[in-house]
Amino acid sequence: MKKVVKFFSVAVIFLFGTTMAAQAQVMKVADLEKYAKERYGDKWLDAAANLASHLTLDKNESLTYQQIIEVPGKTKEQIYVALNYWVTATFRDKQAITLDDKEAGCIIVSPTIRKIAEHVGTLSKYAVSITPLIRLDIKEGRVRVTYTVQNYDVLNDISGGWISPNGDERTFGDSKRKADDKTNENLRDEQWEIARHYPFVQKDPQKRTCSKALVMTHAYSNVVMDKVEEALRNGIVGNDDEDW
Repeated sequence: MKKVVKFFSVAVIFLFGTTMAAQAQVMKVADLEKYAKERYGDKWLDAAANLASHLTLDKNESLTYQQIIEVPGKTKEQIYVALNYWVTATFRDKQAITLDDKEAGCIIVSPTIRKIAEHVGTLSKYAVSITPLIRLDIKEGRVRVTYTVQNYDVLNDISGGWISPNGDERTFGDSKRKADDKTNENLRDEQWEIARHYPFVQKDPQKRTCSKALVMTHAYSNVVMDKVEEALRNGIVGNDDEDW
């Protein structure tokens, strides 16, 4: 089957399990990390630098991946039904599905994947999450998948560093905490533009954090593309055909 793949580069990827957003069931974060290491190596700085050598940020300074998946013999309606089924089954948080237009042949999903990277610095500890924009454009016999990330969503614990003056009051890692929750003054929500951080900027104080974040984001894009293609080829459970 013919695949057409395009790579661009934006700022800022679905999952299952307690370590990532509970709304999606594509891959556990531990499995994603294993997958990333197998493909790109376990040295995040080197892996990020290698990836940057063939990634290009798009006109919005975002990391964007695009792939066309050919599905010969399938009508636009059949493809829409298969993808609608996959998206609905995958995302527990229905708010992640921002557009579902059968007539236009377009489904857009924007899930949050939590803690794709964590790092303890001198004064702070960081947890990086992403909210990719995943667009599925459907035509007769083919689907175009576009995956875009512009920012890393970062939870900065200013009490969590190695020599933090508040070291005895570390509260980092509260998975129940909601974004912009101001009840803990040590926790701060930040957005880091991918284009303003390593490896797209060499002198970056968050170099180590952003190296892993980029590699994990890139790896997750591959997983998403593979899962979409699998859903189109074989359905969700492997026997979603019309011969029943």
